[in-house]
Amino acid sequence: MLKFFVALVIEGIENMEIRQKENALFLPFLKLPTGHHHVADAVMKELQNTFQTLNCEKVDILSYSYGPIERLVSTAYISWIKIMPKAYDKLYQYLAVNNQTNRSRQLVYEVLFTSFFKRLMEKNQPRILFCTHSLPSNLASVLKQKNQLQATTVNVYTDFFVNRVWGISGIDYHLVPSIRMKNFLLELGVDESTIYVTGIPIHPIFKKTSQCLSRNKRLTVLITGGSLGMGAIEKLIPTKPTIHYIVLCGKNEKLYQRLQQKNDPLITPINYIENKEKMNGIYDQVDAVVTKPGGVTVSECLMKRKPIFTCSALPGQEKVNELELKELGVIYPIDIGLGNVESHIKDFFQNKEAKTLYEEAVNVFHRHLDKKSLPEILQEICL
Repeated sequence: MLKFFVALVIEGIENMEIRQKENALFLPFLKLPTGHHHVADAVMKELQNTFQTLNCEKVDILSYSYGPIERLVSTAYISWIKIMPKAYDKLYQYLAVNNQTNRSRQLVYEVLFTSFFKRLMEKNQPRILFCTHSLPSNLASVLKQKNQLQATTVNVYTDFFVNRVWGISGIDYHLVPSIRMKNFLLELGVDESTIYVTGIPIHPIFKKTSQCLSRNKRLTVLITGGSLGMGAIEKLIPTKPTIHYIVLCGKNEKLYQRLQQKNDPLITPINYIENKEKMNGIYDQVDAVVTKPGGVTVSECLMKRKPIFTCSALPGQEKVNELELKELGVIYPIDIGLGNVESHIKDFFQNKEAKTLYEEAVNVFHRHLDKKSLPEILQEICL
């Protein structure tokens, strides 16, 4: 009986301490480990290091609202992209990309999610919201304009463009990846003082140079290949490679085993890496990166100033990202269907003019980043 009483007292004290802390909510969408989650985690880590008094929590609004349906939606989403990529791309362009300056109400989303969103706000009473997905941002924007949401609301963009679903009016701050996005928001009438060009937030470890034990003298290229599949990898890597390829296989065990069986000293497959420090070390060992044009991986490469060759862009966001990044001059798109990828990479490194142009584009990208660090920006936003 005494133990039960003591446990109740301890639980009560812990609950009081939690209530005394102010809440910061991070709002991605779906539970898939996408850039929305990686960015939320990166900002959350910086925020927790800066403000120990803030209680940080990440909530997927779809799971919160409809529970098990989230898994069904995630499966359907992935299947749709694989089975009907062109149809998905056309629909995404129509719903989210075309006429980006026309910010219309998203009534379907409002009907489906507003009541749950309000319940989440009432339950947590957040001091600040960080939206890393456009849908919760849209809901927050509507409520802010109706004066039904008091929390400071921050859009943290995870792509290099602003799709039409993102809420703009009523949003207090915007963390944008590039000067092009800042200029776009200015065109929409957003106050310049509320926009910070941060790049897409990444884990702070990638801002450091790892202590590599050795660096291969041979040209070394990292391929983030887990989602590419064996067919694409075989098109990327020639039968007799002259470049050393490090292939991140992710959770694709079949790809890892197939590459291992090749027993080629110039092909190094690596399984899924969760440790950010180890990943940072791999970046510091390579000369360039071949990847899909997703926001987070590209941002890590830009921070490390590694030449980026993009391929196999998924329909929807990645195709638009690729176009925006090409405008910034910080990527080299390659068509793996045409073959000779290795020769294109070698040509780049042998072409001094191409390297100089690329390095200048990356320098311009970095010059436009806010002079304040992300922790300093978070202090300004939260104080």
